[in-house]
Amino acid sequence: MKIVSLDPRVTRSNIDENTQEGVLHEKEHFQTYEVFEQKKRGTHHIHAGSVHAPSADLALVFAKEQYSRRGQCVNLWVVKTADIAATDYDDADIFETTSSKLYREPDAYKVMDRINAFKERQKSN
Repeated sequence: MKIVSLDPRVTRSNIDENTQEGVLHEKEHFQTYEVFEQKKRGTHHIHAGSVHAPSADLALVFAKEQYSRRGQCVNLWVVKTADIAATDYDDADIFETTSSKLYREPDAYKVMDRINAFKERQKSN
């Protein structure tokens, strides 16, 4: 029995279920690239979606055709999905401010009473 897959390349290869011959190797698969687009100069790039391509150059071409053909776009970035590193939700403590650096937070400065006292002194003068 032949393997039938959603990937047409696998189906066209006529691979027998019991053999490893003709199996697509890692280098033969298209890589996934994340696409970021910039609508106007000076604005942030925003994630638009993803494309599958054999190289970064073709990923740019595919991204242009997929995400910028109807709308205005001035710049595109493509990044291999495998190259994106992200923090784990379990590591949320790395975003907490240490108690020795509270001066970086606006809550650490309690000066409203001083400002109000200064305003009162200015009114009396």
